[in-house]
Amino acid sequence: MNIIVALEVPRAKCKPQMNLQPMIDRNGNPVRSSAAQQRIRKAALELFAEKGAASVTISELAAAAGVVRGTIYKNVTSPELLFETIAEQLSDEMTRQVVKSYASVDDPAARLAIAIRLYVRRAHDEPHWGRFLIRFSMTNPSLRMFWSGPPAHDLALGVQSGRYDLKAEQLPSALAMIAGSTLGAIVLVLDGMRTWRDAGTEVATMVLRALGLSKEQAEEISARSLPDLAEP
Repeated sequence: MNIIVALEVPRAKCKPQMNLQPMIDRNGNPVRSSAAQQRIRKAALELFAEKGAASVTISELAAAAGVVRGTIYKNVTSPELLFETIAEQLSDEMTRQVVKSYASVDDPAARLAIAIRLYVRRAHDEPHWGRFLIRFSMTNPSLRMFWSGPPAHDLALGVQSGRYDLKAEQLPSALAMIAGSTLGAIVLVLDGMRTWRDAGTEVATMVLRALGLSKEQAEEISARSLPDLAEP
């Protein structure tokens, strides 16, 4: 069985994009949105994290973004479609940033530890981003790509190379453990129970130990210097 293919989760069916520009051009390069679009995106992320995907109105969005309603109507077809657009952009953007951040690292265990810690750190730096992730990343198809993209690929490679002590049929459960543990660490940080450094390092260590690494290996890998999150 091809382990990597078996772990892949189908992407959500493509929906019409709004005028909030996608974050990449046809050559894979970032596209700079207008100031209004950036303000709308930021305000929407905060409102969705606080109120949910179905409870945000155009008036609330305009007030939070500091723009007139006409600007919202020019850029937003509906709050529902705005949510899906933001979810897809957020997933694609963070996945690219994490992959670029550990591009020089070959060990799948080290890559996994870096990814977990970068997610936790970003949630600390951008609390609304973290709360959006907690609320929707296990149920929204676009956001589920967080866990079924590069993490699934590296997990499968770790098993194939003998780095992890897992059976192929256990990989979906292992992936669920990684996602749940990372989100749990984010909750601890946002609720002020642990620092992002402690939560990220501790959870990364526990995950690596669960995957079969020794205590010494897991602790050493998870305590390494953390690279900065790459620019989008």
